[in-house]
Amino acid sequence: MVTPRTETTRSLLAVLGRIPGLRPATPSTTHIGSRVPWNLDTLAVGIDDELIEIRVVALAVPLPPILREAAAALHAALTETRWKDAGLRLVVTDIDAAALTPLAHASDAGS
Repeated sequence: MVTPRTETTRSLLAVLGRIPGLRPATPSTTHIGSRVPWNLDTLAVGIDDELIEIRVVALAVPLPPILREAAAALHAALTETRWKDAGLRLVVTDIDAAALTPLAHASDAGS
């Protein structure tokens, strides 16, 4: 049986999956993790009556516009749920190294 909390978690993860620059923060995926019979991404979402916390890894910078976009989309996904009035907290647990790697500048291309 799928509970409303499970359904909301799945919905929030689907929304998060459409936000470029973020992914759910989950435990490392070792060979043991690949045998777990549920989606490990669900571990990144905590839902209680007053607060929804989603732990994310940043894949791009700058963070403020990405987090604003994510918050708006996630709030919209909650409007028809019992958590529509709950607070939403996005916690950036890590920044992917690729997000901080400078792009080659056009002026450097000829060097």
